Amino acid sequence: MTFTITDFQSTTNVSRETLDRLIGYADLLAKWQKAKNLVSNSTIDDMWLRHFFDSAQLYIQMKNSFDTMPETLLDIGSGAGFPGLVLGAMGIENVHMVESNGKKCSFMSQVARQMGINAVIHNERIEKIDPFSVDIITSRACAKITQLLEWSEPFLGNSGIEMWLLKGQTSQEELTEAETYWTMDKECFESKTEVGANIIRLWNIKRK
Repeated sequence: MTFTITDFQSTTNVSRETLDRLIGYADLLAKWQKAKNLVSNSTIDDMWLRHFFDSAQLYIQMKNSFDTMPETLLDIGSGAGFPGLVLGAMGIENVHMVESNGKKCSFMSQVARQMGINAVIHNERIEKIDPFSVDIITSRACAKITQLLEWSEPFLGNSGIEMWLLKGQTSQEELTEAETYWTMDKECFESKTEVGANIIRLWNIKRK
């Protein structure tokens, strides 16, 4: 069975305003996908599960983990905007989307304008961006954890910045590899959209 808009609303309990924003996002994705191939074609018919709820579950887990939600987010390898723009629609105040593909950046810019969220689109590779202050770093289906830590190091500084990663079935192997080079506290939460996938929370991150 396809996971519907109604399923999304009942599972996330988002407001009607937020749902309307995300419906507009989904409509744009379906429209642009025909010409721009922003996401895998095999996921379009089930986008409310594969993309929107997959991203939204991150926000839900953050709300359970933080006393106060982070204000500024850096999303690495944003693609068509997942999870960063969904998190922005759900309540993160400032989102920075990093994506080297120009057509995907154009799409995200239009989505952000239509949803009325505060999003900065960086059409650049993450390693070429001068670091700035962020509260949280996210990424979904972009690179292995070790690589994401390398890219994130300039932004981590000495503050309590956390990383929240949507990872597939190799997440535990990736964590083991990363711990060869880094020390960190970690938590793993089972994904609600894919068997064997996880949400990975990392903090107190330091290179060995």
